[in-house]
Amino acid sequence: MEVRVLELYNTLTREKSALVSHEKGRFSIYTCGPTVYRDAHIGNLRSYLMADWIRRTLLLLGNEVTHIKNITDVGHMRQEVLEQGEDKVIAAAIAEGKTPAQIAEFYTRRFLDDEAAINILPANEFPKATDHVEEMVEIIESLLTSSLAYEVEGNIYFDVNAFPTYGNLSGNIHESQLHEAVRVEADPLKKDPRDFTLWKKAEAGRSLKWASPWGYGFPGWHIECSAMSIKYLGRNIDVHTGGVDNIFPHHEGEIAQSEGYTGRPVVSHWVHGQHLLADGVKMAKSSGNAFIVSDLLDRGIDPLAFRYLCMTARYRTRINFTFTSLKACETALNKLRRQYVRFNNAKALNNNDEKIDEWNKRLLDRVCEDLDMPGLLDGVWRLVESSDIDDYGKAVVMSKMDQLMGLGLDSTTNMYDLPEIIVSKSEDRAALRAASEYDGSDQIRNEIEAAGYIVEDSREYSVIRSKDPSEIREEKWKTISSSAEVSSNICEKSVFPITVGVVVTGFPEDTRRCVSSVIKWTESDDTEILILDNGSSDSTGEMLEELSAQHNNLKVIHADHTLGDGAAKNILLKLASGEIFILLDPSVEIKGNFVDRIEELLKSPEVGIAGLAGLRTKDLLHFHDGEGESGRMDAMQGYCFAIRRQDVARVGLMRESFRYYRNLDLDFSFQFKEKGFSIIADHTLPMELHEHRGWTALSEGERDELSKKNYGRFLKKWRNRTDLLISTT
Repeated sequence: MEVRVLELYNTLTREKSALVSHEKGRFSIYTCGPTVYRDAHIGNLRSYLMADWIRRTLLLLGNEVTHIKNITDVGHMRQEVLEQGEDKVIAAAIAEGKTPAQIAEFYTRRFLDDEAAINILPANEFPKATDHVEEMVEIIESLLTSSLAYEVEGNIYFDVNAFPTYGNLSGNIHESQLHEAVRVEADPLKKDPRDFTLWKKAEAGRSLKWASPWGYGFPGWHIECSAMSIKYLGRNIDVHTGGVDNIFPHHEGEIAQSEGYTGRPVVSHWVHGQHLLADGVKMAKSSGNAFIVSDLLDRGIDPLAFRYLCMTARYRTRINFTFTSLKACETALNKLRRQYVRFNNAKALNNNDEKIDEWNKRLLDRVCEDLDMPGLLDGVWRLVESSDIDDYGKAVVMSKMDQLMGLGLDSTTNMYDLPEIIVSKSEDRAALRAASEYDGSDQIRNEIEAAGYIVEDSREYSVIRSKDPSEIREEKWKTISSSAEVSSNICEKSVFPITVGVVVTGFPEDTRRCVSSVIKWTESDDTEILILDNGSSDSTGEMLEELSAQHNNLKVIHADHTLGDGAAKNILLKLASGEIFILLDPSVEIKGNFVDRIEELLKSPEVGIAGLAGLRTKDLLHFHDGEGESGRMDAMQGYCFAIRRQDVARVGLMRESFRYYRNLDLDFSFQFKEKGFSIIADHTLPMELHEHRGWTALSEGERDELSKKNYGRFLKKWRNRTDLLISTT
């Protein structure tokens, strides 16, 4: 009898090979778990899904599996991060007097809830780093004794030169290769820049510290996983998983520590999952695209749609996450659920066992080939359409394979199970259809659909089912996921003299104040008002829809998530139908007739941008607002940014690499200046500036990081164009 085995790519050997356990029929898996001073984003969760599918496959093959996933509540949780309040939740917790341990516990619970939401099997143990400092110290002492580590002023470093195979996992063996990989600045206490910290001396005032033979300090980044993996799984670990970001330096360091401590290889198979990109770039909090499970839940999206999405690509292949692709996967998942329920309600036929076994083997073989989840998914859909097995047999195979997929098919609510009142209406409608009384039949159909059901008619009969949550969500209002979905009107003939555009991201009171003031001072048929509801999950969307119902020229566009600032504003630019386009920040409140003055300023074809607050510079390094001056400027601030729509055809749209708003206004201003346009500010425009939420909603550290990144983008393109400045013309 053929024994199936799971083959996976081993990062260490750089080849695919079968997983082999040290104890027959029992596998051990260690997964590097979350760092709990912030939420795990869905890019992190992709690597945990990979580990979950490995575990489920081994279980389906008849093995026992012990899975350990650590909780890092020390190490990454840097004191400076806590003090700066890098995360808003941490800032609030510190303000309330919460301890680092309480903050870690909060995010640990959130992580476990997130894993449950995407149906990841709970690990057998979730050991916390703070509970295993004693084991870390023991390993460090052993490494010192073996001359694999050295002490300098209370700090302990691993001596890379004393471990000849260091670098075998990643290939990063030279000092020059550290620049992109190592997260911290060079430490002058190290013998070699490649040496890494095992124990760090605690600076004055640090709360996260422990006693040790070398004084008070705290463990390095890598030592915790060596300590916990060996404690819970011993010195023979069958599979170690993580994301590609873990390969170097984390897993490279872990190998050196564990093998230096035990004197032998510890892990047999190293498996790493690739990145999840978001809109084409790496997912990161600093990029504003680090989506978390609650972002999906807040938008009414089934988290299991994300699990389905991750099944559409091999684990060693990057996935580009978009909300468009996520919603497409949600649609496919709901269709698969409906098929399963329909098959499961069918009657079983005789002599079906052989076909069931054939399909189970065929599908499981796909997965055993380097965890081919796309192949499994394709096979399941082929099963759905197959004519060589009856419907009930299909349900049996789908249920078996879902033990591996983890889509929760067995727990699907029967959407065809109808309440009595809907059954009665359906019978009445069938009688009317049979009598060719289609007006009455259509009326009942509308009543049934209004009650939350879908009616699917065929010539012979009708099928009624409850609507999927995604279908109900889309009935609320249509959403967009990117600027690429929007057709451009830029080269079309103007319909209105003026278009006023505002991008809002929540904060309904601010939004109402701004939009209502625009309505008040543009109360005519000559002004188009476009509002982009940029992924808000509060009451902003509903409030805007109410305003839109009251004002014919007010149009609301809803984004299904928070788009980058450049992309969001480009949507308004592309949709605008006005000869003049006025972009306002939601912090602005209009206090009088502002349109006439803007029209006057833009009458001259030489003027490209008009607005409230300009900026001047002599060197592109320091911009100042001219102390409320009016006149020619080097750039226009984004509070009020007015242009002729036709000029965008020459100048181009905003650069969508600017996800955060800061310095995008400078960049777009210089696009106009490059084409020979001047910029005119008038500080007497009747506008009052209120709190700017895009600034105050972030911590100081976040603001600085995002602003610097955008300023770097600006300088990279314009640093040599001082010829565009008014001081040189």
